[in-house]
Amino acid sequence: MIDILYFAWVRERIGIPREAVETQAATVAELVGELRAREERYAAAFSDLSALRVALDQDLADFDAPLAGVREVAFFPPMTGG
Repeated sequence: MIDILYFAWVRERIGIPREAVETQAATVAELVGELRAREERYAAAFSDLSALRVALDQDLADFDAPLAGVREVAFFPPMTGG
């Protein structure tokens, strides 16, 4: 079981701030594929991965990062400085 957190417009498109998911995914990209296949709101939120960042257990990661041992995955738009 992995906790998934959604922030900013990702949360708005999916409609929930977090959920616990059972997954067979080995990587973040595979997890995204599973989520996209769920329903249209997930497909819309994950339609352009270049507009998203991901953190695994609060550490920034790439979409090809492995999920083994990960407890929390967070998806959010890129942060801007200022």
